[in-house]
Amino acid sequence: MNYEILGIAVLWFFLYGYLIVASVDFGAGFFHYYNKVSHKNYQVNKLIQRYLSPVWEVTNVFLVFFFVGIIGFFPDTAYYYGTALLVPGSISIVLIAIRGSYYAFNTYGSKDSRIYSLLYGMSGLLIPASFTIVLTISEGGYLDVSDGLVTLLLGELFTSMYSWSVVVLAVVSVLFISASFLTYYAFKAGDVASYWLFRRYTLFWSGPTILASVLIFFAIRRHNPQHFSSMLDISWMFLLSLLFFLGAVFLIYRKRQLGLAFVLVMLQFFSAWFGYGASHLPYLLYPHLTIYDGFVNETMALALIAAFIAGLLLLIPSLILLMRLFLFDADYVRGNR
Repeated sequence: MNYEILGIAVLWFFLYGYLIVASVDFGAGFFHYYNKVSHKNYQVNKLIQRYLSPVWEVTNVFLVFFFVGIIGFFPDTAYYYGTALLVPGSISIVLIAIRGSYYAFNTYGSKDSRIYSLLYGMSGLLIPASFTIVLTISEGGYLDVSDGLVTLLLGELFTSMYSWSVVVLAVVSVLFISASFLTYYAFKAGDVASYWLFRRYTLFWSGPTILASVLIFFAIRRHNPQHFSSMLDISWMFLLSLLFFLGAVFLIYRKRQLGLAFVLVMLQFFSAWFGYGASHLPYLLYPHLTIYDGFVNETMALALIAAFIAGLLLLIPSLILLMRLFLFDADYVRGNR
């Protein structure tokens, strides 16, 4: 059995879970602030708050599992990424702490501060933008590895077309995923004003999302031709992602089966996410590190895989229970409790 492939697949699935759950959370935070300053129907923010209240505490569980697992399975990643990502990683942690502070003050405080709402809303866009630095660096060309030292080449990072295209894709994808979910959630809540507003947001951000996805292909072709060639070998996964995207937009535009539309959005990003990951293999960092370099011994790998699969089997039913008790409970969705 190829434990390296199995290990990275389990971790990639956890990261996909974080991609979906956190995107809804991050986008909802941005929409919450935008609707407040633009004086949209305040009922919209009440709807967003009903979603955020039971979800925010479990959002980062997926991320914690991934970071623990990546160091557990591939210890050498700490050497290559640890020092280089110290500053951007610290910024991400500060942004996550700001969001946690907002939740605490908003839940237990007596006043909804506009400053906290601003920090909360903007952090929802800055966190995914900062996390994309890891994906950018993994394509190679942004780290100087010499004399036992790893240095992040900030000049190359900030002037790279590929780097900025990944940031743009991350931001617009967060808004598209979140808006598509909140469209369905507003429909379930019977909140007509919120439904029409989020439907309009979804259709608006669908255009930038697909354009940014196309831009990524051109950027990768220029920055890492080897990876681009690998992506062409499994191009069917990206074509499938496009079909899911078109299906979701069609259903939302025609105001039909909004729950299925969001499932198609998840499948869209599932296909693209795993297509990207599969084409990136065996590299964790071009050209320095592969999944076969410094992998843990077989006994440890088996233990880690079993632990993470068990964690996944525990986490998914917990999320389903959370949704049944809160998110999709008829009384809770309509704000009756």
